[in-house]
Amino acid sequence: MASQQVVSLAGKVALITGASSGIGAATSRLFANLGAQLTLTGRHVPNLERVAGDCEKETQSKPHLVPGDICDETVAERLVAETVERFGRLDILVNNAGILNMGSIHNTSLEAFDNIFKVNVRSMFVLTQLAVPHIVKSQGNIVNVSSVNGLRSFPGLVAYNMTKSAVDQFTRSLALELAPDNVRVNSVNPGVVITELQKRGAGLDEEAYAKFLERTKMTHALGRPGQPEEVARTIAFLASPSASFITGATLPVDGGRHAMCPR
Repeated sequence: MASQQVVSLAGKVALITGASSGIGAATSRLFANLGAQLTLTGRHVPNLERVAGDCEKETQSKPHLVPGDICDETVAERLVAETVERFGRLDILVNNAGILNMGSIHNTSLEAFDNIFKVNVRSMFVLTQLAVPHIVKSQGNIVNVSSVNGLRSFPGLVAYNMTKSAVDQFTRSLALELAPDNVRVNSVNPGVVITELQKRGAGLDEEAYAKFLERTKMTHALGRPGQPEEVARTIAFLASPSASFITGATLPVDGGRHAMCPR
């Protein structure tokens, strides 16, 4: 019996935010490899164009790029409108864009608090609200990129923890609201993944970042950090027909970190 590809996105149209680096870039490349047509957005234009070039090598369809700040509502409007105009439909929304910043209750400014909620929560809500009518029409699905911080609390990251808990609650609430329309909504909850997120958000230099990754031998059950491609494969699975009976899930992709506790 001939084997069949378990995960396929052939004929699907996907919109991916935060596509210029890290998990978003890896997801874009994998989606292209699996046959999806893509609209990509990110703030770093040279990186976004580089990712688009990689995607074009995987498929006959060149990704449509809409560079910009995802917090800008006009950018969100363009993302949805131009995707539907170019491809005629929207099947999959991957809400990946997000930031991290360090801070406890003692030293998190209201400006930093408001900004991280604007990026990690409000922008996701706005874009999803715009995309939902089209995803309902195609009976597609949504995958949100959350964090193990949405499932477990870690000190020194109070606002970030709160935003990721909000993403998880948004995922479950939306899954229940859209289930009658046969639209699935899930999230992935990565642990430490080798991207620029911690360097940018925590201001770590190379030495400090190396020590941070070294700690994953103790903080992650599998004893290592993850790779963006490992998270991308889980996103692709949830976005594919192979996950047709999964909705409202917050799926850890964290090397077992969510299951650990101090001894």
